[in-house]
Formats: sequence, C-alpha cells, structure tokens
Amino acid sequence: MKLLVVSGRSGSGKSVALRVMEDLGYYCVDNIPVNLLPTLATSVMGQYERVAVSIDVRNLPQNQDELTDILCYLPNKVDLTILYLDADHTCLIKRFSETRRLHPLSHQAMSLDEAIQREQQLLDPISSRADLYIDTTELNVHQLAEQLRERILGLKTGRLVILFESFGFKYGIPKDADYVFDARFLPNPHWQSELKILTGLDQPVKEYLAAQSDVARYIWQINQFIATWLPQLERNNRSYLTIAIGCTGGQHRSVYIAEALAESYRLQRDDVQIRHRELVRHHGR
Repeated sequence: MKLLVVSGRSGSGKSVALRVMEDLGYYCVDNIPVNLLPTLATSVMGQYERVAVSIDVRNLPQNQDELTDILCYLPNKVDLTILYLDADHTCLIKRFSETRRLHPLSHQAMSLDEAIQREQQLLDPISSRADLYIDTTELNVHQLAEQLRERILGLKTGRLVILFESFGFKYGIPKDADYVFDARFLPNPHWQSELKILTGLDQPVKEYLAAQSDVARYIWQINQFIATWLPQLERNNRSYLTIAIGCTGGQHRSVYIAEALAESYRLQRDDVQIRHRELVRHHGR
C-alpha cells in the first residue's frame, strides 16, 4: 500500500493537495494525529492501494523525537512518501490577510508573523524527512494542482521524472531545486540591444548563445554531471529530480541552457519536464 503524508505550513496548499490526491484515486484522510498513522495504515491495508493523509502543526506529537518512532511502527508493506508544501514568509502572511483565516497557532497569544515562524520550527522534523518538496509561493491553485499531478505521476510509474527549471537569481533560488547551476558568468544577451527584449526561446538569442564556446562547454559539463549520478539517484528510489539553471534575470541564458538539456534528455527518456519560472511570471510562457 502506498501511503502519502501531506504536510506543510498553513496556507501553503495542503487542502488543494488533498483534493488532487482524491481525484487521482487516493483514499484521503484530513488532519489525523501522527500517532494514529500506524493504526490507520493497518486498518485500511487490503482495502485501498493508495492512501493520502494530511498532517498539520496541531497533530504532531509533543516530543519531536516521537515522529521517527511513529513512522517506524508503520507496517512493513507500507510504501511511505512525505510531501511537504511551503511558501515564503511574506506570501503566507499575505494569504492569511486576504482570507482572514485564523492561524492554527493564533490561540497561543502570538502575532501572525510569530505564529508562521514558530510553525516552521515545529514542522522541521517532518519537513527534513520530505521526499517531495513544492514551493507554492509563485503558484496559483491550478498551477499547484498541475505540479502535484506531475510529481505523483512519477511516484505512480516508479520512474524518475526530471524537471529542468530556469530562473533568475535576482528573484531567489527555487526552494525545491535538487541541483542549482549558475550561468551568470556566461556572455549575456541582455547587453545586446536587439536581443534584450527577447528570451532564450527566441531564435536570435539561441543563435547568439550557440556561437559562444563557453556556453557549449558549460552545457556539456552539466550533462556529464547528470549522466554520472543519474543511475545512483534512480537506484535510491527518487521519483522527482529538479535541476535548476539560474542567470541574473531568468530570461536568456538559463532558459537556453535548460531547453538544451531537456532536449538532449528527451531523446533518451519520456519523463522529462521543463519550466521557465520567470517567463511564466512575466510573459505567461
């Protein structure tokens, strides 16, 4: 039986995640105390192949060390995956302010700011064990649902899904990246007046970067790194691998390199995805 534990800070999208799991055929249980997980798993085993359980800060054991013991008590036939959702601090404050919801820790005479910080500390034992991590800061409900389906697809097929993601360092490093490669030292099309308004998806930018020997060498070296360690990652039962390529603004170099890497891996496998974070943010592409 596959058991998916969905956790994360309040406002990060756990309710959306549970609805998506239900649509994917999971038997879903909302907000169960962690110490009841082994009992639940035992009682539904044989009835359901896939079970998703959401756990928030109110349902964690008092002693943080108990979490490891509880997870060890799960039946041997349970295939456990922990999905952790989060968003940046400012985003969570904004979401609570817009919905006027009470934070789960608000009864402890804390400000919203303090409650969100404290929640992160309390959830650290479960976030540190997460198999899948999704940063929902820049995602709307539909984008989150799409990402969840993509990642759970990787779990269902048992194959490693590879996501190549471009981003701009000036907007922050993607929190869910497994590997980050910095392309800021490469020649920058931004300083070419005719290329500035274009992106790494446009042919003139592709031609400019393809003519740079350092760009080709960097792509080759990243490719070698991935090819060397991919078999080890697959043997380690990973279901999702995010490789992030960053440049200053996430418009030209990182986009071009991510596309080049994705294209080379699509020739070998059908579980390759690509995402251009800043192009989605600014251009909707």
